[in-house]
Amino acid sequence: MMLVPEYTLVPLGDSALVLAFAARIDSELNDRVHALAAALLTALGSDRVECVPAYHTLTVHFDPMQDDFETLSAVIVGMPEESGHALQSARQISIPVCYDARLAPDLAAVAEHAGLSTETLVHLHSTADYRVYFLGFKPGFAYLGGLPEALHMPRRASPRLNVPAGAVGIGGAQTGIYPSPSPGGWQLIGRTPISLFDVQRSPPSLLQPGDRLKIEVITFAEFIALGGAP
Repeated sequence: MMLVPEYTLVPLGDSALVLAFAARIDSELNDRVHALAAALLTALGSDRVECVPAYHTLTVHFDPMQDDFETLSAVIVGMPEESGHALQSARQISIPVCYDARLAPDLAAVAEHAGLSTETLVHLHSTADYRVYFLGFKPGFAYLGGLPEALHMPRRASPRLNVPAGAVGIGGAQTGIYPSPSPGGWQLIGRTPISLFDVQRSPPSLLQPGDRLKIEVITFAEFIALGGAP
């Protein structure tokens, strides 16, 4: 393990390394993760490294026939301080979400866990200011920070085999929107009719790291009118 100020560098097998800042959801640290990823790609090229940013970590994949942990660690440590500048993407995006019980199978359970009425839960969730920290789990799935602490809730004990596209969920201290049908263990409290991932779009993912997201509450009738399927 290599220890440098503010972060650690550890090998991940013989073809990857992990850079880790302090383990917390923090916008400044996340800015630095993405900035370091961009700086590495600029310096070395996407044919030499693949960068996978997360909340406070950056995984760097490389070809062990071309590079090794020591070589790439030296490159990272030698990055100038300006490589830690904030993300360029800072768009304000509004997403319509319907919290109707027909689309929110876990809404009542989350409200009970939080000791809130469903109306208060919806108000808290829909008025928060969310930030896209990174994309992961599957194409277009945005991990959103900014969930009010009162709504933090563990994942389901038994994951669902099929979560519909557009489902809005809570998992621990995070909230997110499933971009396509998939298994999932987050608590489902609403759904959006908007497509978050489309291979015909450039870029395919509607949400990008650094984006700020606000929720527009819509009725079930508006959800259907916007193309949503119950």
